[in-house]
Amino acid sequence: MKIAYFDTISGISGDMTLAALIDAGTPVEYLSQNLNSLGIGPVEVVVKETRKCGFRALHLELKTQPETKHRHLHHIDAMIDGSATIPATAKATAKKIFLKLGEAEAKVHGTTIQKVHFHEVGAADSICDIVGVALALDYLGIQQIACSTVPTGCGQITIDHGTVSIPAPATAELLRNIPIRSCSIESELTTPTGAAILATLCTSFGPVPSMSISQIGYGAGTRDIPGQANILKVLIGEQQVSAEQDVIAVLETQVDDMPGESLAFALEFLRERGATDVFCTPILMKKNRPGQLLTVLCKPDEIQLFRDMIWEHTTTLGMRVRTEPRFVLPRSEIHIATPWGAVRAKVTNSPSGVKRCYPEYEDIASIAKAHHTTIDEVQLRVQELFRTLDS
Repeated sequence: MKIAYFDTISGISGDMTLAALIDAGTPVEYLSQNLNSLGIGPVEVVVKETRKCGFRALHLELKTQPETKHRHLHHIDAMIDGSATIPATAKATAKKIFLKLGEAEAKVHGTTIQKVHFHEVGAADSICDIVGVALALDYLGIQQIACSTVPTGCGQITIDHGTVSIPAPATAELLRNIPIRSCSIESELTTPTGAAILATLCTSFGPVPSMSISQIGYGAGTRDIPGQANILKVLIGEQQVSAEQDVIAVLETQVDDMPGESLAFALEFLRERGATDVFCTPILMKKNRPGQLLTVLCKPDEIQLFRDMIWEHTTTLGMRVRTEPRFVLPRSEIHIATPWGAVRAKVTNSPSGVKRCYPEYEDIASIAKAHHTTIDEVQLRVQELFRTLDS
């Protein structure tokens, strides 16, 4: 599976994203041909190499005809659908990004998505940014996008509606359920367009995933940030979905002289202290006395820590300890927005490429209790939303 990883140490905007994808291999001529099919007048794609804190990157400028009109979502959708050259997959991606933007704008302005006006993001150059990103992702064959945590910057900016604090209202709305990083740089590092790209297309946020890098692109922002390169780095390559091998420690002991309440407390205590897993298996011991085989899994360097906890909270006088190789599938954690709130979930890929979603039990149980429904109903809805997010 071909994956792109966005390193947003200095934030993200539409032009930075497109510049990075051009640097990674998208031809300027391909973008120019397709952007000029949108019917918004001549579009000139100007790319120049620049330096930010000594590092090279591409700076992008989309030159379009000056205009003052604002557009509604259906106007933009019609422009995209009216192109005779843009691939259907790129059209669908661009329209999904604009829909996400429209939903955020409608929410913060208290109107409907049909009535909301696109101001800055409805201008010709912003439309070209989003459609260009969709074209580039399609051209490069990118199937999945991951991202680092996102800095927004701080301070204030002036937009069509006046002066607002950073992140701007629409940007903040788009960043719901996306992990953001504290940042003291007084500048708008993440724009509404950049936030919409992440909210629509990214499936996970955090460190670089297991991947084999084949292409790298660097897109420069306009501003200079003291002591920091204002650059968006995009890593592109094949995601490694084969099982990874590591070593796990296994601590085992039989217990037949503890009250059930005390054993239950010990199990919960060990889990809370970070054991990889804790479980009991019913067994028959000496003279056919019923007992429990307590098994604790942990990292090899934690053996002494959990050995002492077992002695402290159980009645055992000894235990067996061994290390074993194991295979584990790579996984990532995502947040899925539901009508009841965000649900954490783990996502894995099988060696054959089958993607599976495992919602956190605590989150779906909490929702089921609060909204007087069943866990099965919440689980079903989360899986449906995950499939929509992954499509």
